Amino acid sequence: MIDAAIVGMGRWGRVLVESVQGKSEAIRFVAGCTRSPDKAADWAKAQGIRMLDSYQAVLADPAVKAVVLATPHSQHAEQVIAAAAGGKQIFIEKPFTLTKASAEQAVAAVRKAGVVMALGHNRRFQPAVARLKQMIAEGALGTLCHIEGNISGPGALAYKPGMWRADPSESPAGGLAGMGIHMLDMFQNLCGPMAEVSVVSHARVATNGLDDTTAALVRFRNGMTGSLTTLAAVPRLWRVQVFGSAAWVEMWGTDKLVVGREGQKHEHITFEPANVERAELEAFAAACAGGSAYPLTLEEAVHSAAMFEAVAKGARERGWIAVP
Repeated sequence: MIDAAIVGMGRWGRVLVESVQGKSEAIRFVAGCTRSPDKAADWAKAQGIRMLDSYQAVLADPAVKAVVLATPHSQHAEQVIAAAAGGKQIFIEKPFTLTKASAEQAVAAVRKAGVVMALGHNRRFQPAVARLKQMIAEGALGTLCHIEGNISGPGALAYKPGMWRADPSESPAGGLAGMGIHMLDMFQNLCGPMAEVSVVSHARVATNGLDDTTAALVRFRNGMTGSLTTLAAVPRLWRVQVFGSAAWVEMWGTDKLVVGREGQKHEHITFEPANVERAELEAFAAACAGGSAYPLTLEEAVHSAAMFEAVAKGARERGWIAVP
C-alpha cells in the first residue's frame, strides 16, 4: 500500500481519488492540496484526506510517498521536477507538458532521482485497446496503412472566463488538451511515433475564445498516415479505426471492436467495462513497489509532449509541422 497525496481537487482529481479510495489494496490517498481549498474541504474530509495548504507542504510531508498531479498543464513540468527532487513517486495527468523541451527537463529530473513517473493515459488500460494492440502485434491486420480517430464532446461549452481550462494557452487547438491528447497517445500506442502533422482548428460554435473544431492529418515515422478529429462542442464520441492490408478493426466506444475482412461477415467482439482510473493508479503503485514497469515509458511520455506541441503549433500555422 502506497500513501499518496492528491494535488488538485477539481472534477478529475476527485475521479482519481474515488476510483481507489477504500477499494484498493495498492494505493490510498492520505493528504492533498488544491488552489480552492474551501470548495474541496468537505469532500476531502469525507475521503479521509488531510488538507495541506500548499504543494510545498505536500512535498515536505514524510507520510506522503507519492503525488498524483491533477493540475493545470502549464504547471506540470515544474511540479514533476520538484516532486522528483523531494524523492516522491509521481503520477501525472495528461497532457504531460506543453512542449518537448519541458518534458525532457522533467524526465531528466525523474531519472536523476530514480523515482517512478507514470503518465495518466487511462485509455491504454481498456481491454479493447489491449486486444487491438495484440492483433496488430500478431500481424492479424497485415501491413498497417492508416488510422482514424475521433474523440469529441461538449466540454468547451461549459468553460467560462476565469476557468483555467478556458485559457487558450492551457487549451490550445480546441479539444486537444482535454480530449485529443488521448487520441494522440492511442496513435502512438498502436502505430508508433509521429513525424509531422497538418492541422485546421477554429471555432464554429463556442464564443469563449476557444476553438471547438480541430482536425489533423498525420504522417508516422513508419510510413503510415492518420487523421485525428477532436470536436469540443458536440455530443460525446470515441472512435478509432485501424486499416491494414488484411483487415480493419474499429473500436466503437471503449468496449467494442468490429473486425472487417474482405468477403467475410464483420466480427463483433465486446468487453466488460473496466475501471481504467483504478487500473492505471494500481499499475503505478505496482511500479513503485518494484513490480512490473508502468506500461507507458518515459520516452513515450516525452513524445506525447512533442505531439501535443506540434498539433498546437499546427493550429496556428499552415502547412506541415514537424513533430520535434
